[in-house]
Amino acid sequence: MAGLFNGTKKHVATYTDPATTEISSILQGGYHHPLLRQWQNERQLTKSSLIYPLFITDNEDEVTPIPSLPKQNRWGVNKVVPYVESLVAKGLKAVILFGVPLAEGSKDEYGTAADDPNGPVISTIRALRKTCPDLFIMCDVCMCEYTSHGHCGILREDGSIIREESVRRLAAIAVNYAKAGAHCVAPSDMVDGRVLAIKRGLIDASLAHQCMLMSYSAKFSGNLYGPFRDAAGSAPSFGDRKCYQLPPGGRGLARRAIVRDLAEGADAIMVKPSTFYLDIVSDAKEIAKDVPICTYQVSGEYAMLHAAAEKGVVDLKTIAFEAAYGCLRAGATLIVSYFTPDFLDWLDEL
Repeated sequence: MAGLFNGTKKHVATYTDPATTEISSILQGGYHHPLLRQWQNERQLTKSSLIYPLFITDNEDEVTPIPSLPKQNRWGVNKVVPYVESLVAKGLKAVILFGVPLAEGSKDEYGTAADDPNGPVISTIRALRKTCPDLFIMCDVCMCEYTSHGHCGILREDGSIIREESVRRLAAIAVNYAKAGAHCVAPSDMVDGRVLAIKRGLIDASLAHQCMLMSYSAKFSGNLYGPFRDAAGSAPSFGDRKCYQLPPGGRGLARRAIVRDLAEGADAIMVKPSTFYLDIVSDAKEIAKDVPICTYQVSGEYAMLHAAAEKGVVDLKTIAFEAAYGCLRAGATLIVSYFTPDFLDWLDEL
């Protein structure tokens, strides 16, 4: 701005921006320091927020890398226990177990191996309860890993699910996991009515007071489960799961499922996948205000981030945190993540 002159002495005018006098805050003052940036997070990512998924086989001494799922393995009970102990020493609080029966003849149309008392899941529950008494042990409840056809229930001849028989079987599996010592059972099958059947089963077995029921209420069908199915050997032998998992655009169906599962006795709600479904996470938090909301960053999401990092497109650590905070910001309080072992180290570096 031009200066103002008074005789021979020059007086330099100053310009006052009206916006400066009205501004209520200089926002940068609130996040200029690393600690301040953490304080700005409405929900903090902590070790208690994380749940680590583990694939357990019926070969007790197995450790087999999963090619499509970087840094993840299939484990036998004898190998997974010391591995989990090492993570507990770093602050691991919770795991979720997925059984992977590989022995010839172990699969049938009823998923009999799911709750075999000597099978991978129940054996691992007992071993972890003994060696890691403070670890929270969750069990995925489904039949797809154990059925000869790879679907999540008992089927009619036309391939559709028999709801009544399927929910009875799922309830029996869940109760047997709870009897073995699971702290939480998490049905992921998406068969209508299974939450009520499981809750009744837990009550009848006098276990409801010591076993949480976390329902995969909003589990969507899609193209992000490939590495998981490689790991669990759970790909359907025919057809797909679009008639019982939710369609990707089915926001209203997800909201209805959450309402129904709460009414049937769910103690917590899970949304799966995470990154592409943050609106559903937000809906779940709105509908289920008084229970924990969990989201599962599924195998395809995890593998995509690794692939992008390998190409130099993103920094793996930075993008992993960004994805996690997206889930928390949307309303999740818990995250099932394959990044959990990394986060145990990364969180100590903050």
